[in-house]
Amino acid sequence: MVAADGSGARVFRAANRIANLPPYLFAEADRRIAAKRAAGFDVVSLGIGDPDLPTPDYIVGELKRTAEIPANHRYPDYYGLPELRKAVASWYQKRFGVELHPDNEVVPLIGSKEGIFNIALAYIDPGDVALVPDPGYPVYSIGTMLAGGTAHYMPLLEENDFLPDLDAIPASVLEKARVLWINYPNNPTSAIAPMEFFEKVIAFANQHNLLVCHDNAYSDVCYDGYVAPSFLQLPGAKEVGVEFHSLSKTYNMTGWRIGMMVGNGSAVSALGRVKTNVDSGIFQAVQYAGITALTGDQSWLPDRNLIYQRRRDYVLSVLREIGIHAPTPRASLYIWARVPKQYTSLEFSLKLLDELAVWVTPGVGFGPSGEGWFRISVTTPDDRLDEAMQRLKSLK
Repeated sequence: MVAADGSGARVFRAANRIANLPPYLFAEADRRIAAKRAAGFDVVSLGIGDPDLPTPDYIVGELKRTAEIPANHRYPDYYGLPELRKAVASWYQKRFGVELHPDNEVVPLIGSKEGIFNIALAYIDPGDVALVPDPGYPVYSIGTMLAGGTAHYMPLLEENDFLPDLDAIPASVLEKARVLWINYPNNPTSAIAPMEFFEKVIAFANQHNLLVCHDNAYSDVCYDGYVAPSFLQLPGAKEVGVEFHSLSKTYNMTGWRIGMMVGNGSAVSALGRVKTNVDSGIFQAVQYAGITALTGDQSWLPDRNLIYQRRRDYVLSVLREIGIHAPTPRASLYIWARVPKQYTSLEFSLKLLDELAVWVTPGVGFGPSGEGWFRISVTTPDDRLDEAMQRLKSLK
């Protein structure tokens, strides 16, 4: 049997969970962009929310210092350094007024993505359901599927301010539901949620015995004076839920892979049990750098956000100039824009790639309700963003 690459290597049957696994959205985007560049085109990618601005020097300096200590080259503590858990708890108290016990309400993560996946292994059995926002971060549904469960999509519609209609979930689905995913500030829509929505989520979770998982990765990328809250600020939230957070977007540290899940103690313990069996923790020097990020100077963040806000305003002005509708986001790294009516979201993304060598993410890649939309990230350097906008102005 000949492998797909023609090497003659034996091809083994993959597990059904892999056979049914769709290509990961951003990996597929990378493949398409690479093919275009290989053909000689200067592609500007506006697809992935990967900060182009550097990690602050004081954080990098701590990594350099601690990476030279031989003890940090050994296996780290499975549950993270006690100092890191304390730093996370302290940051949550200062930033949100949320009190956390560092020993049983904080678990460090190798980036929030792995925790978002692994929580499905902790709480989803075959036949169980996770309530997933649609459109939403793909790992919510993919983690559910790989754990043997089913994702029930909750449409996020513009007419509902991109909030899910919890009352529309069928009773037959709720009987099997174990987990409710929410994400505000939202990826990909950039929507924000009022505190009244979080209050409703808490009551809903209590009524249906659901674990609430709030992905709050964009809480510190805000504009126009908006300050994003934590779900855990609400009374009763910790009793029914957890929050995923990350240093990636807040401190321009996407490649460092360090994050945390905090909140409900039993859920923190369950995720910790999974992680001790599948990973060996975060490189200890990165943990020390993370402590420095969380406890060090925060005064530079507003100026960083002003850069993103300026880019946001520029992109919105160009979109309006060419007749494309996009709500003005008050948080996150993204602009969620309407596809011209004559195209599907994938058709439009490929049109921009083929004709203008500009890549935007098709909304359908985030779920069925993402059809008709596309996402632009503002994490592209100013000169390249300007190049992309000038090309968009020539769109026919």
